Amino acid sequence: MGIDTVRTFFMWCTILNAGLLALSFLIFIFARDWVYREHSKWFPVSREAFNVVIYSSLGLFKILFLVFNLIPYVALLIL
Repeated sequence: MGIDTVRTFFMWCTILNAGLLALSFLIFIFARDWVYREHSKWFPVSREAFNVVIYSSLGLFKILFLVFNLIPYVALLIL
C-alpha cells in the first residue's frame, strides 16, 4: 500500500466524517424539538440534560474527527 492510497483513504474519511458532523449539527439546530421528543420517549431525560449530552457528543465527535481524520490527512499532504 503506497502513500497515495493512504492519502486517498484519509481524504475520503475526512470528507465523509465532515459531512456527517455537518448533518448532525444541522439536524440538532433545525429539528431540536423533534429529536428531543423522540429521545424522551425512550429515555426519561430533562431538556437541559439532553442539551448537555448532545453538545458533549457533538464536541467529542468534532475532536475525534480532527485528531483521527483531518490532522493525519493534512500531515500526508505535507509529505
